[in-house]
Amino acid sequence: MKLVYAIVNNDDNYAVSKGLLKNGFRATKLASTGGFLSAGNTTFLICCNEDEVDHVVEICKDYSRRRKQFVPSSAIFDRGAGETYPVEVAIGGATIFVTDIERFEQV
Repeated sequence: MKLVYAIVNNDDNYAVSKGLLKNGFRATKLASTGGFLSAGNTTFLICCNEDEVDHVVEICKDYSRRRKQFVPSSAIFDRGAGETYPVEVAIGGATIFVTDIERFEQV
């Protein structure tokens, strides 16, 4: 058994959730916050068989998209009371970790 941690932008939460359910995967969703922009994310915990991991990863890729967004430079560079200007950054997509599971029970 494997545990897939998929961290996606909140904007993609609904689509990823529906994509997983449509393909027969159940997931636990946790609210999380990114450290870079302090933006809202959703972390999916998906337990699956080893041969299903690639399918789960593909679903997460298909339903979470990368996009660009302008943020104030003060959100990225802490320059004190200096002038701020918008900076374009890439957001979205998915960050995925896969770990081994020793034991899984659903009670």
